[in-house]
Amino acid sequence: MSVEVVTGNHAAGYALSLAGEANRSARGMACGIYPITPQTEIVEYVAKFPFSKGRVVPVESEHSAMAVSMGASISGARAFTASSANGLAYMAENVMVAGYYRLPIVMVAVNRTLGPPWNIWADQGDTLMLRDFAWLQFYCETNQEVLDTTLLAFRLAEDRRILLPVLVCMDAFIVSHTQTETALPEQADVDRFLPDLDLPHRLQADEARTLGGLAWPHEGLSMRLEIDEAMKRVPQVYGECRTAFEETFGRDPGGAVQNFETEDAEVILVASGTMATTAREVVKKRRAAGEKIGLTKLKMYRPFPADELRAACESASRVAVLDRNYAAGAGGIFWQDTLAAFQGRRDDLLIQNYLTGLCGGDVTPMVIDEILADLGARSEAGEPVWMGIDAGEET
Repeated sequence: MSVEVVTGNHAAGYALSLAGEANRSARGMACGIYPITPQTEIVEYVAKFPFSKGRVVPVESEHSAMAVSMGASISGARAFTASSANGLAYMAENVMVAGYYRLPIVMVAVNRTLGPPWNIWADQGDTLMLRDFAWLQFYCETNQEVLDTTLLAFRLAEDRRILLPVLVCMDAFIVSHTQTETALPEQADVDRFLPDLDLPHRLQADEARTLGGLAWPHEGLSMRLEIDEAMKRVPQVYGECRTAFEETFGRDPGGAVQNFETEDAEVILVASGTMATTAREVVKKRRAAGEKIGLTKLKMYRPFPADELRAACESASRVAVLDRNYAAGAGGIFWQDTLAAFQGRRDDLLIQNYLTGLCGGDVTPMVIDEILADLGARSEAGEPVWMGIDAGEET
């Protein structure tokens, strides 16, 4: 294993490539690729990798990129792709289909603001528009977390108790194009971590099958229930994959929920992605000043880790949910799920939503301080608060 200074895109491309190569003694790999800023470097890396078995297929659109990955996956290959923003929107139909086909595809998504108006900076709205599809979703804070989570995603997706596709997400430019020291594993270690894919429902050349045919209502309902049961198994299987990862690579890829100074916290910030880095530094300074404040980073968003979030906020009386996303007319998306997690369980907990960093805006320590000032002055929760409208000031 070597430590190199690489971008988040390089880390993602490296992980996808080694994971694909690890399936060379089985059905190999396949990747449908189409460029879009700021993820293009990922598929460029994959396209140049000397795979022993499989194909990287340049296509004419994101919709086709997922179609290639689906066709390869249902044939038993280890399949993956990458996309962003309006590319994901164009791909959406096949993203939905991949989940319902129970295909263990891994897609790296670089979170970019949906247009119009056109904007290439970070916003989680693109992947969160897919939140009700049968995909697992993880939001990464660092380049190392991108690499580790991508590798772990294959083992998790391909586990027969799960068999669902996975989205690994990172903030545009803040992670994708920023270079940091990243531990890059050797192919032999990835081979040990990722067993050969043996998809139980893959198509066989000597067996006639119909894929995606008409199903009666009770059959469709049964399939949805099976997906729900698989989602409920994710936390346990993720924990097992995390242990196996640490045993193989010698480092912890991190939990689905990561807490910092929450044991006795009266105020907790809930954040995801790179906002957690800034929030953690603010927590450190305020802890040093004697304030009982903590941070809960939600790495896993689907399935939503409600039990872990409730446990993290057990001592708190106030929670600020920071959303780099917005559902029109309904506020932040992480906030909506947080409210649902506490519904009927904590009448004494004030949960306030703050929309910050949308459309690529900077989330600075000053913004976090303003959020905490607003939260501390409240006697009750109110409508979502928009931050950063005018140089970090709220409306």
